[in-house]
Amino acid sequence: MLQRKENIILKKTEAFADRVIKMHNYLKYSKHRDSDILKQILRSGTSIGANTAESRFAQSEADFVSKLSIALKEANETRYWLQRLRGGGYITEAEFDSMLKDNEEIISILVKITGTMKRKLQK
Repeated sequence: MLQRKENIILKKTEAFADRVIKMHNYLKYSKHRDSDILKQILRSGTSIGANTAESRFAQSEADFVSKLSIALKEANETRYWLQRLRGGGYITEAEFDSMLKDNEEIISILVKITGTMKRKLQK
């Protein structure tokens, strides 16, 4: 089993998951909105970190890439739900920009890691 040391992407995805949970709770309980969009962003936004955490104990380099590729897909889905929350008036433009900035940073890091590892596996 390959064990990965703690790194910046794990910290960033955990912090992002915490932000998503707080946003979900704020919207659900303060604004009394219980919608499928809130459930979707909670699921996808926390799944990024869960898959990143799983990658730390990947059984192989290919498994590591697979877990982080799933995290990348979830990050992309989270971007979609953030756009829907903004478009639906659930969050302000400033709230959207703040969450999107963190999400895009995670996407960028995941693209770099998976790209590097895929090239390494092809050799």
